[in-house]
Amino acid sequence: MPPTVGTNVLGRKVLYLPSFFTYAKYIVQVDGKIGLFRGLSPRLMSNALSTVTRGSMKKVFPPDEIEQVSNKDDMKTSLRKVVKETSYEMMMQCVSRMLAHPLHVISMRCMVQFVGREAKYSGVLSSIGKIFKEEGFLGFFVGLIPHLLGDVVFLWGCNLLAHFINAYLVDDSVSDSPGGLGNDQNPGSQFSQALAIRSYTKFVMGIAVSMLTYPFLLVGDLMAVNNCGLQAGLPPYSPVFKSWIHCWKYLSMQDQLGPL
Repeated sequence: MPPTVGTNVLGRKVLYLPSFFTYAKYIVQVDGKIGLFRGLSPRLMSNALSTVTRGSMKKVFPPDEIEQVSNKDDMKTSLRKVVKETSYEMMMQCVSRMLAHPLHVISMRCMVQFVGREAKYSGVLSSIGKIFKEEGFLGFFVGLIPHLLGDVVFLWGCNLLAHFINAYLVDDSVSDSPGGLGNDQNPGSQFSQALAIRSYTKFVMGIAVSMLTYPFLLVGDLMAVNNCGLQAGLPPYSPVFKSWIHCWKYLSMQDQLGPL
């Protein structure tokens, strides 16, 4: 489906791909409603494996010694706690990502078969056999590095930004009462207000940082289907990339890395 010409928030002319609903309608017309669920089985298995891995790691490496950040901590102490907590999260995320990535590769390839009307990857077990036979063990981990980098950047960026904003901008002494008497009359309400603001800060920072890590996810997904025997990963639909860095540079030259 061809892109359409439009303008972005800066007023520049850009090409826009069709919307989600336009693509969904087209897929239903070609494949029926079942086409909307290509790659669902390996994706569900990937998510389940990731969840089980995290649960198992928490049992093997319990986070009992990780201290929670308190509003009574000074900056140095609270930062130390955030770094320790983020390091623990990063370890779990990296391990779960590595174990679940082969299923993510299979899921991506099942989906892009729609482009060439192919049926090379049908079931999970048969897909595992095909990938191992054609690409070897490393074929299950194509695109893993940019995904890992994206996860690491997201965790550290989100947690550190949220920490510094909460530490410097969220004031526990601000009262929600009109005359500023809440400090003496209703301290619990002030604490709840500050706690609510802090809970939203991390959510908002997650959205902001995800825009920065989008290029890593894009490159990782493109590498998962590149030069795998499917039309979507071969010319003229896509160049053959030597590495994820080659893919990154190509997309950067084409100004296709960013989500904006």
